[in-house]
Amino acid sequence: MMRRILANAGWLLGGKGVNAALSLVYLAIATRALGLAEFGQFTLVVALAQALTGIASFQTWLFVVRWGNSAAQDPVQDRKTGTRDVIGFATALDLASMALGTLAAGALALSALHWVGLSADLGWPTFLFCAVSMLAIRSTPTGILRLHDRYARAAGAETAIPVIRAIGAGLAALFMPTIIGFLLAWAAAELAAAAACWAAAARFGRPQLSAISLTRLPRQEAGVWRFVLSTNFSSSTGVAGRQVLLLMVGAFGGATMAGIYRVAAQLGLAILKLGQAVLQAIFPDLVRAGPQDHVLAGRIARVAAVTALASIALAVAGGEVLIAAVAGPEFSAAYVPMIILAAASAIELVGASWDALLVARRRAGLVLALRAVPMAAALALVPWAISVAGASGAAAASLLASTLAVGGLFFFARLVTRPARPVAE
Repeated sequence: MMRRILANAGWLLGGKGVNAALSLVYLAIATRALGLAEFGQFTLVVALAQALTGIASFQTWLFVVRWGNSAAQDPVQDRKTGTRDVIGFATALDLASMALGTLAAGALALSALHWVGLSADLGWPTFLFCAVSMLAIRSTPTGILRLHDRYARAAGAETAIPVIRAIGAGLAALFMPTIIGFLLAWAAAELAAAAACWAAAARFGRPQLSAISLTRLPRQEAGVWRFVLSTNFSSSTGVAGRQVLLLMVGAFGGATMAGIYRVAAQLGLAILKLGQAVLQAIFPDLVRAGPQDHVLAGRIARVAAVTALASIALAVAGGEVLIAAVAGPEFSAAYVPMIILAAASAIELVGASWDALLVARRRAGLVLALRAVPMAAALALVPWAISVAGASGAAAASLLASTLAVGGLFFFARLVTRPARPVAE
């Protein structure tokens, strides 16, 4: 089992590694082509789209893995029929998210001109970019690939994003060095990744029109909606920790500060991609592991702790040089927030296995509470933190939320896996 997890994580980390390397390329191109002020505006548009996508969409890949495995192990239910209904329900959720999210994009783009401080000429581009981001949701095909342990194919499909962003950024810098040019490149990357992911998943399971329903599976299985809503809200708090916080930096500190924070986040949160890869690789095996899942989660957490400490040391030692090389000297103010966000990412990396463990044990609602409460407190502190310490204050609020959330995950993971004491006679 451990060998399979490491192999799956290897494929995911390989994709994340390509993403991280190419992200430095397109970050360097965008910051130098747009400059500090326009890069801040571009950053806010992308953050709006990512916040909308993260909040409006469901983590259907978790559902496909969780209920797809249940269907496979059910001796009464036909496996093919059960999996078909699971994929149909997940697809229906994605379609509903696309429709509602696109409608919400209009109101969001219009209001953002006032509270985030976007230029008036960015209204329509912001709406269109948000709508494209919603149409590019690919959680269900990702779940199909992970259900069948096809991590290599999933990683290959996701690689389309950094590759096309890097190529598109180069073309934009040469022929259309404006915010619109870079938004076109980012939109093309999202659509290409969605198409590649669905094409890869089609060999192992595709939605059948007759099975696409929001009601059929919930009538057959108890707890479906509770699981789906809990994982969605839990994911939304993660989005709030990154994109909504970035939007608040723009709202209270201006587009220039948002650009500085974005560079710090791009570099400092790179380790969080490792945490996401660990969670995605370990979750299917935690579902299958049964009573021994806590042993597996403990091993992963110990490996993650060593990786996290090394990553923080690397950020402290080489952060200034990296910022100057990638974004240029005008972004030097991103160094301190980058270190703070690297520490927050390191804490999240350690907590990834406990998060996956609790979700696998059907404690998704508990995970939601453990993440939502600290994040709400951190967001409430952001205006004051920015007034005191600028971008570093916003990063500190993110660090506080991660510390409290992961501390809670550790406590309750130990609690739910503790063997019951025998009752004295």
